[in-house]
Amino acid sequence: MNRDKSREIFEKALTLIPGGVNSPARAFGGVGGSPVVFERAEGAWMIDVDGNRYIDYVLSWGPMILGHCDSRVTEALHAAVDHGTSFGAPTLAENTIAELIIELVPSIERVRLVNSGTEATMSAIRLARGYTGRDKIVKFVGCYHGHVDSLLVAAGSAAATLAVPNSPGVTAGASKDTILLEYNDVEGVRRAFAEFGSEIACVIVEPVAGNMGCVPGTLEFLRALRDETRKSGALLIFDEVMSGFRVARGGVQERVGITPDLTTLGKIVGGGLPVGAYGGKKEIMDCVSPVGKVYQAGTLSGNPLATAAGIATLKVLKDEPELYSQIEATTTRLADGIDAAAKASGVKAVVQHVGGMATIFFLGEEDDAVRDWPSADRCDRAKFAKFFWSMLDSGVYLPCSQFETMFTSVVHTDAIIDETVAAAEKAFRSL
Repeated sequence: MNRDKSREIFEKALTLIPGGVNSPARAFGGVGGSPVVFERAEGAWMIDVDGNRYIDYVLSWGPMILGHCDSRVTEALHAAVDHGTSFGAPTLAENTIAELIIELVPSIERVRLVNSGTEATMSAIRLARGYTGRDKIVKFVGCYHGHVDSLLVAAGSAAATLAVPNSPGVTAGASKDTILLEYNDVEGVRRAFAEFGSEIACVIVEPVAGNMGCVPGTLEFLRALRDETRKSGALLIFDEVMSGFRVARGGVQERVGITPDLTTLGKIVGGGLPVGAYGGKKEIMDCVSPVGKVYQAGTLSGNPLATAAGIATLKVLKDEPELYSQIEATTTRLADGIDAAAKASGVKAVVQHVGGMATIFFLGEEDDAVRDWPSADRCDRAKFAKFFWSMLDSGVYLPCSQFETMFTSVVHTDAIIDETVAAAEKAFRSL
C-alpha cells in the first residue's frame, strides 16, 4: 500500500507536536515506522489520507461499539450542535445520561461526569482518600489508569512494595503512598492487607486488564480484592473505562457478580467524544463538592456534545441487549480463526478475549497464556511488529503494540472477520 501522504503529514507533525502525536499510543513506537494518518471512517472501516481502506480493530481505542458514524449518534450530535456546544451550566441531558448510567451499572447510585478516563480515576482516588481518611492506595503492575502522578509507578523487587515513579516529572512524594502488586496474585493481595490494611484507602484495578493486552482478572483474584477491602474498611474501585459497556452492558461487575464501591467509566460512555465518569454508593459520592468537602470540578464536564453522543449510544445498548451476545460471538469467531491460523503455521500465539475485547499474544517460551505483567513482558515484541505490518498491508488496522487491546463492534460482520482471519493466515506464514 502507498502511504506517502501519511508519511508527509507525520513528518510535518514532528515539527509541531512532541513526537508528532497527541497521545503516545498513536506513535507506532512498538512496531516501528510512521503512523497512518486517517481522513474518515464508516462502520467497521477507516480510510487514510492516501485512500487506503482498513478494517478497524482499534475503534478509537474502544468507544465505537456501534461502529463509526452510526446514524443515531451523528444525528444526536447534529441536533446538539444546533443548540450550542457548551454552556458551563446544568442541562437536561446531564440528568438523562446520569439516569442511564445508574440504571445500567449495578454499583452506581450517584455519578459525576468528567472529561476523560484519567480525570475519572484521579477523582475516584481522591474521593476514596477523603472518604476513608487514609493515604495509601493499591494498584497492579500492568494496569493503566491514566496519567495520574500517583499511578505512574514501577514495581520494586518485593511482591508488595511501596512504588517509585517511572516517569520524569512525577515526584517520589506523589507515589510514596502507592502500593504496587502483581495482577492476579491473590497471596500478594492478602500479604499487603495484612501489613498495610488499616492505612489503605482503596484498591484500583482493571477487572479485565486492557493495557497489558486483554488479561482477565480471575474470579478468585477479584473476590479476594472485595473481601480484603471490605474487612479493612478500604474502598474497591473498578476501573471500567475500557471494559464498561463493552464486555457486558453493566461491565465486568455484571459478568462476575462483584459490586465495587466506586466505578470509573469513559470511552463508550461518551459515544466517541471526550468524556469520563465516576460513580458509586450514595454515601460515598455525597462526599464530593458541593455536597461534601472533596473538591473536583471541570469547566466542560457534561458538555452538550459529549452527553448527546453518550445518550444515543447508551440508549441503543439499553434497548438492544442482544447486541452483547452478537459482539461476543463475533470476537470468539475472530479469536478462534486467528488461533487456528497460528497453530497451522507453527507460530506460538494465542488470542485472549472477553466480550468485545481481544489481544493476539506472541507468547514467551514458558507460557501458554498471559495472566500478569511478567508473562505479558515475555511476549515476542519483534514478532508482533512483523505481524502488525503484514496485517496493515492487507488492510487490517490493529493496535500498534503487543500490549494493547483489539476491539470489535456490532458492525464487524462474519465476512469482515473471515477477511481478517485470511489476512492473519498470510501474516503468520510470513513470520
